[in-house]
Amino acid sequence: MDGLKHAVSSIEEKSDRTQPQAGWFGMDGIAEERMEKTMKTRITEMLGIEYPIIQGGMAWVAEHNLAAAVSAAGGLGLIGGANAPGEVVRDEIRKARALTDRPIGVNVMLLSPHAEDVAKVVVEEGIKVVTTGAGNPEKYMEMWKNAGIRVIPVVASVALARRMEKYGADAVVAEGTESGGHIGEETTMTLVPQVVDAVSIPVIAAGGIGDGRGIAAAFMLGAEAVQMGTRFVVAKESIVHENYKQRIIKAKDIDSVVTGRSHGHPVRGLRNQMTREYTKLEQEGKSFEELEYLTLGALRKAVQEGDVMNGTVMAGQIAGLISKEQTCKEMIGEMMEQAKKLLNRE
Repeated sequence: MDGLKHAVSSIEEKSDRTQPQAGWFGMDGIAEERMEKTMKTRITEMLGIEYPIIQGGMAWVAEHNLAAAVSAAGGLGLIGGANAPGEVVRDEIRKARALTDRPIGVNVMLLSPHAEDVAKVVVEEGIKVVTTGAGNPEKYMEMWKNAGIRVIPVVASVALARRMEKYGADAVVAEGTESGGHIGEETTMTLVPQVVDAVSIPVIAAGGIGDGRGIAAAFMLGAEAVQMGTRFVVAKESIVHENYKQRIIKAKDIDSVVTGRSHGHPVRGLRNQMTREYTKLEQEGKSFEELEYLTLGALRKAVQEGDVMNGTVMAGQIAGLISKEQTCKEMIGEMMEQAKKLLNRE
């Protein structure tokens, strides 16, 4: 299991490699203890969480109910700032804290017109973990660092990962093109190990991860945690409309589609009438502004109103693997049990 060296805590020694015997998951006490240690990484220690699982900061989805449920279950729940004003994010933070005393993070979308306000709100509210996307967090680094905030940018390339480390990031999320929503071009399988080799800070894998097998695979690539979005969309605590959840649960492996590549803004979602119309207009060479008009308010339409035919149903390629609605606690427990079994095979 030499592939685990990058992912496990330094407390694990090679001498711990015992032969499995009777006990929990077929192991004796020493091996059982070793299994627990494999899930303790620099990320779990840094963020004060039990399991190396982070919930993605999805717009219109990652609100206080879901974030609190993930954190209460031992992962790290994130409140998605998206384009929300600072005071809305502040209210979400306080509502989440009323539901759990576990750590809660915030995703700051740096292209938002309210990004500066949100950046200040996380400091004022004592948030200790921030993930960032759609921009460069450098201008906020000093303020966040002085407040003791751990900053974790989402990156889609090795060059960007190196740049974020240079600016003082505590870790990076290496997100592959399998993810839902706005995506890059590199796959998770190829991106994660290259980022791991390029930086000294911990790497969190994202994109196409939806069960314990995906977590185990990410660890073997050198990641020290995973970030997941699509699986948590269908959580019982998720406020997403039931139509949206069922569209993911019933999705097949070929139901994912990417729109917007012609204008450099690729977005992954599930096929529907809206994506077919978008693709047709894109092939006709319509302008970015015309295409954006088609999708105006489309995500809210799907998430809140349940219009999964004309709305944007953002979801990753892993949707085809998701078959049921569970609580966050059930999801995380199931995934961690499966991952631990796989990571501790001899």
